[in-house]
Amino acid sequence: MGPAEITGLVLAGGRGSRMGGVDKGLQPYLGQPLAQHALQRLAPQVGSLMISANRHLAAYAALGVPVWPDAQADYPGPLAGLLSGLQHCQTPYLLSVPCDSPRFPADLAARLAAALLEAQAQIAVVSLRDGAGVPRRQPVFCLMRCEGLAESLERSLAAGEHKVGQWLARHRCVEPLFEPAEDFVNVNTLDELQRLERGL
Repeated sequence: MGPAEITGLVLAGGRGSRMGGVDKGLQPYLGQPLAQHALQRLAPQVGSLMISANRHLAAYAALGVPVWPDAQADYPGPLAGLLSGLQHCQTPYLLSVPCDSPRFPADLAARLAAALLEAQAQIAVVSLRDGAGVPRRQPVFCLMRCEGLAESLERSLAAGEHKVGQWLARHRCVEPLFEPAEDFVNVNTLDELQRLERGL
């Protein structure tokens, strides 16, 4: 599986409630919007890029890639963003990352692809050790074999399901461990963003 077979999706469609309602992906980090950092990190790893967003679509479009809002209203969560990505994906594989983790690895796609192919899985999901050393799935960092997954996601959302973990449990998943976990640091508040920018 080479980069040309993978589309990168930046998930930026949330409410930003823990940031006081601001659009998280557009918040500046080291002089650029968070979403732009995600795009720049993904670009060498994939063949094409897109963004899932529900507000300020013109601002996201100005970053130079297609922008797709959720088909459902009222911010139904990351599953809806994944569905939008799958519905518009023109490659066999889709790699999703959140807009609020600007330091994810430069070999994320390659490592997830290797795990997916070796396990003959449908989805490869990043796993990180928590504070107690227990591996925990990070479902918004995932590489998906697109075939059939959009239909599965549509059924889950129609049934009122919005938790990524529940949907993943219905599919063949592999969860490679990534270290250090700090590579996947994410920001949920403006204070966390400022601390990350200052290197704290």
